[in-house]
Amino acid sequence: MTTSDEPFEGVYPAMTTPFLTDDSIDFEQLRDDAQRLEDAGVDGLVPVGSTGESATLSHDEHVEVVEAVTDVVDVPVIAGAGSNNTREALELARRSADAGADALLLISPYYNKPEPEGMERHYRTIADEVDLPQIVYNVPSRTGRNIALETAESLARHENVVGYKAASGDLGRIGEVIERTRDEDFSVLSGDDYLTLPLLSLGATGAISVAANVEPERVVAMVEAARSGDFEAARERHEELGPLVRALFAETNPIPVKEAMAIRGHGPGNLRSPLTRLSENHRAELAGILGELSGEPTEVRP
Repeated sequence: MTTSDEPFEGVYPAMTTPFLTDDSIDFEQLRDDAQRLEDAGVDGLVPVGSTGESATLSHDEHVEVVEAVTDVVDVPVIAGAGSNNTREALELARRSADAGADALLLISPYYNKPEPEGMERHYRTIADEVDLPQIVYNVPSRTGRNIALETAESLARHENVVGYKAASGDLGRIGEVIERTRDEDFSVLSGDDYLTLPLLSLGATGAISVAANVEPERVVAMVEAARSGDFEAARERHEELGPLVRALFAETNPIPVKEAMAIRGHGPGNLRSPLTRLSENHRAELAGILGELSGEPTEVRP
């Protein structure tokens, strides 16, 4: 298992949360997904993050998902546990720890848009109170605010803050986070599939990946090749995955990835409101891409 003095390296799928037609969680499919991904060679799993529709889960459901995943896999489980309310984030962190999570992924406070002092206090409160490895998650497209570079650098010195999920889309900014934290026991993980290879070339240690739900073996092969210094092989995998990655973000995540998994036979692809099914033109395009990757035609379900 990963501990606070070991880096996070490799591929960690940002898992979806499957739903039945009555809107309840499909735990059988969830367990199947976790085992399928572990069998594909991923380095860990990340349930109940943004891709897992955590915003529509109750706290009890959140904990139940973490328990279900940890019960069936041996790889580390990094539970999404963030909130824009520090007390709520702390409660989720504690409950996730009790549910068996090996580490936590903590989105920065959204909507409130705290200043750097408030941002750092938020993260330090959780890191001081919950003795698990923690990854701070910078995704300004969802939160409305970047984590300041100085804040990331300061947090990296906390013994329980061991990583940074980079999803700002700003290669220069992420590169500076890598530079500022290089001397710490600290991992910078790509949170944007299209930037995983460039970030690995700068010193990132892996990826929390949406695409790995659909093509785990290819994503693992790309990251392993890059980390071993074979950037020609990594670039080939990157280019193979390019059309899929673009299709997976043609609409709000996780709408396309759930459709992709449904096309591949991994659940019905149901989403909780207010998210809706992938549009017909994007669905047809996605099915074609998946067919090319599998080497056989793929029919679009009605």
